[in-house]
Amino acid sequence: MENCCPAHPFVKWAGGKAQLIEEIRKVLPLDLEKRKHLTYIEPFVGGGAVFFWILQEYPNIERAIINDINQELVDTYHVIKNDVENLILSLQELQQEYISLALPERTAYFLEKRQIFNKKNIHNTNLAALFIFLNRTCFNGLYRVNAKGEFNVPHGKYRNPKIADENNLRACSQLLQKVEILCGDFERTSRYADPNSIFYLDPPYKPLTATSAFTSYTKHGFDDSEQIRLGRFCQKIARKGALFIESNSDPKNINSQDTFFDSLYETFLIRRVSATRMINANASKRGAISELLISNIANRQP
Repeated sequence: MENCCPAHPFVKWAGGKAQLIEEIRKVLPLDLEKRKHLTYIEPFVGGGAVFFWILQEYPNIERAIINDINQELVDTYHVIKNDVENLILSLQELQQEYISLALPERTAYFLEKRQIFNKKNIHNTNLAALFIFLNRTCFNGLYRVNAKGEFNVPHGKYRNPKIADENNLRACSQLLQKVEILCGDFERTSRYADPNSIFYLDPPYKPLTATSAFTSYTKHGFDDSEQIRLGRFCQKIARKGALFIESNSDPKNINSQDTFFDSLYETFLIRRVSATRMINANASKRGAISELLISNIANRQP
């Protein structure tokens, strides 16, 4: 399958890392493009902004493994890899039906498709099409579930959403042909850690305020005990010789005395970078804040 278009994320995803790519580039090893037999691993792939970028930026990466605990997201990656043309046909049908409706009918259509999606009793390709459709038409492109694991984000009411992005889906499919796709806890990826591997970790961020918490990609959540477990995971893969970069929130934005991550990752390198995030319900108080890039990479750019 030939495709000249660059691949980029096929879903909108809360906390997407497209704006951090240039900062991540600065942390990568200076000789990364010259290394052979490289394996790239993302234990929290999400929308895959860094994943799609790095595999195209560094074609010398021979193997890639992506993982996420969100089963529906992982199933969609599998469908894009293995059945992209049928997925496109399903999305084209959804797009044609949805765009032809007036707003009240669009909302009813969205809620109907959300109900079908939550029942999970349809073919994987159709389920993946609904996953992308709901992501493109729901409020802010969020993926949030309730305690029962049901997708519960309301209708987004966009005027002309791009639901069937055929060229990008084909480009994503082509890139995914050399990728192993896993679903489960991030710790299972530690078995790929060795001196020829590099990890990028983008976990659910530690909330900066009580109202900024958003870890409900699945019904399990990701609290401080999980952040500590992730810190131990980074120590484990580093002992195996793997390189890693982790992005996370910076609690010092709110409390300059908060050393949660500085203590947890005291044996590693911590770089504070600027990013634009929504950390306040008041729009006038949103803007550039500090985020963390944590790594064990010494030969990086100054």
